[in-house]
Amino acid sequence: MRDARLVVINMNQLHQAIAWYSTCYKGDWSEIARAIQNHEDYQALSPSSSYITIVDDAYPACFRRLRYPPWILYYRGNLELLNSKAIGIVGARNCSQQALSNTLSVVQSIKDHYVIVSGLAKGIDAMAHRSALDRKTIGIIGCGIDRIYPKVNEDLYRYMAKEHLILSEYPGSTAPLRHHFPWRNRLIAGCIDALIVIEATCRSGTMLTVNACNELGVPVYCLPTAFENDAYPGCNHLIEQGANIVSNREELKKIFP
Repeated sequence: MRDARLVVINMNQLHQAIAWYSTCYKGDWSEIARAIQNHEDYQALSPSSSYITIVDDAYPACFRRLRYPPWILYYRGNLELLNSKAIGIVGARNCSQQALSNTLSVVQSIKDHYVIVSGLAKGIDAMAHRSALDRKTIGIIGCGIDRIYPKVNEDLYRYMAKEHLILSEYPGSTAPLRHHFPWRNRLIAGCIDALIVIEATCRSGTMLTVNACNELGVPVYCLPTAFENDAYPGCNHLIEQGANIVSNREELKKIFP
């Protein structure tokens, strides 16, 4: 019994330490790992947002399967949404109007049975979230949980923070640094049952999300790009590489009943 109590005490201390390290190192995964290993001094914190650490019982099981599970997750909204079946919807920020229309159509076809997950970026991400506001959606961001980026999505962010779920492994107002977004994509892959790529270039963050899904065995589906559209060859490239193809809404409903 004494040993069990010591474990609980140590876990409580580690919970506090991780929160402190996260703040000190602005959510940098490697720096937090180093601080834990070196038993760096820490102080108790009272963050402005709710958070959960990897040593907590309520830590989302979906992220424990990652090669690098987040040490801490800051969140706003309903964390229980991570226990639901979910589909990731991703694609280009500077996308075509047809892609926005296709995103709306895809989400309308599946949102009654799946939580919609995306990255709260401009373009396809924002359309995916907006199309699911009457059901449930999760936004996983690459900056501090208190920072709204991009500003054009401010109304969307505020609504989702109250009615849905926003997640980040970065504290406070941590800046949206370029390397945060590829790293963030592993979290999108970690909490979904399948990924649907709407439209993409061959060199993009979307492809990094696809790679993360492949590593986890998460199936990837792509909407084919029209022959004359040479600005967004990413989906057709993925299909050539073995990704699943979704060519119409009826097929989509059969895949995701």
